[in-house]
Amino acid sequence: MKEFRRFLSVLIITSFLISSGCREDTLLFVGGYTQKPYDKGLSIYEFDSRNGRLNLFLREDAGPNPSFFHYDKENGLLYAVNEVMNFEGEFGGGLMTLKYNKLLNRFDLRDVKVIPYGGPCHISVSADKEHLFVANYPNGSIAVIRLDDNGIPQSISDTILFVKGNPDISHAHMIKHDPAGRKVYVTDTGLDRIYCYDFDPASGKLVREMSTTFELAQGSGPRHFVFNDDGSRMYVINETGSTVMVYDVDEKGALSLLQTLPTVREDFFGDNYCADIHFGKSGKFLYGSNRGENTIVTYKVIKGGLLKLAGHTPCGGKWPRNFTIDPSGKYLVVGNQESETISVFKISRIKGLPKEPSTNYDSRSPACLKFY
Repeated sequence: MKEFRRFLSVLIITSFLISSGCREDTLLFVGGYTQKPYDKGLSIYEFDSRNGRLNLFLREDAGPNPSFFHYDKENGLLYAVNEVMNFEGEFGGGLMTLKYNKLLNRFDLRDVKVIPYGGPCHISVSADKEHLFVANYPNGSIAVIRLDDNGIPQSISDTILFVKGNPDISHAHMIKHDPAGRKVYVTDTGLDRIYCYDFDPASGKLVREMSTTFELAQGSGPRHFVFNDDGSRMYVINETGSTVMVYDVDEKGALSLLQTLPTVREDFFGDNYCADIHFGKSGKFLYGSNRGENTIVTYKVIKGGLLKLAGHTPCGGKWPRNFTIDPSGKYLVVGNQESETISVFKISRIKGLPKEPSTNYDSRSPACLKFY
């Protein structure tokens, strides 16, 4: 009898743990634009991969307009860029470093830096994980920030202003290492260029002498890019041209254009501005967002890494600035900036298309979404 009761107790406890979903949490971090001085621009949601539901877990102050960020899971640090032109009383944008406090269930401020030239819109970590790269949109510039052994920003080790005479025509939008950590690529939306640099970790500087500039068709407006797993293909989404370009990447990092495809339907008439681009978990499908047509475009990856259009899906709101794929690969989550919603779509396993209708959640001007 005692053995039976012990077995029954274990069974009940086990059933409770399973039904309560006792597992490592999947969290969706969302950065957005603020309207008032004390608005909290960083929201963190619990995500249930069994049904795609979001539950607001935490809302934090990450400074004004934390429109893009990077999370260092190893050190528990979140680096958020503040997309403003004046920060802490100085001309420039901001970089705020926050660390999660488990005991108080909050993020504590660890460091503040002013980023030269202002308007930072993208941040990534270097291949050696000892530096941060920042792209600044309004004046077309980039910056490198050196980190200490604990991941805290120490100093700005390098800056580049692309056009000194008339900087308003240059708009750097993304900066990131390739998968192998050999080259650093920068998109310039205003000048229709992609820059390629070597990086010297010892000095924390991008090597100008080894840089290469790749010209795109006029009016393309390269914005964001992704690589395939081995880094042999780069996929660039063009904001003003409403196209996706496929590039071959050779051993020296040089880019050769292989393919250009439209992102909008043939019968779409009106203004459209592409924003974000990501692979699905399997690598068999590539997704892009259309602001204007307000859709997610899906491509199937075919032989040689080329693309074939699979379809378009309404984004669930208006102005899909950013989106992400959950770690399970089953859901595509869109941040619709102007309708101030987050839309969750289940992805078709066979066709790769986000399925309608979406499940929508309120969110303040979502601009950057990442799962951790």
